[in-house]
Amino acid sequence: MGDTVNLRQARKRRDREAARQAADANAARHGRPKAERDQQRAEDARETRQHQAHRRERSEDDAE
Repeated sequence: MGDTVNLRQARKRRDREAARQAADANAARHGRPKAERDQQRAEDARETRQHQAHRRERSEDDAE
């Protein structure tokens, strides 16, 4: 004879697992740790400053 299964507990377990999978999918799609986001922002700012530093000024002769 089979084991007795509490349907309420089985339903809650199933719902918890579904919510956990949805949360993991959202975290993989949208979430990044704060340290990683800060590092990316700092790197982007550094690249922008470096790019701006290499720009040439337009002289009056170039304008014509």
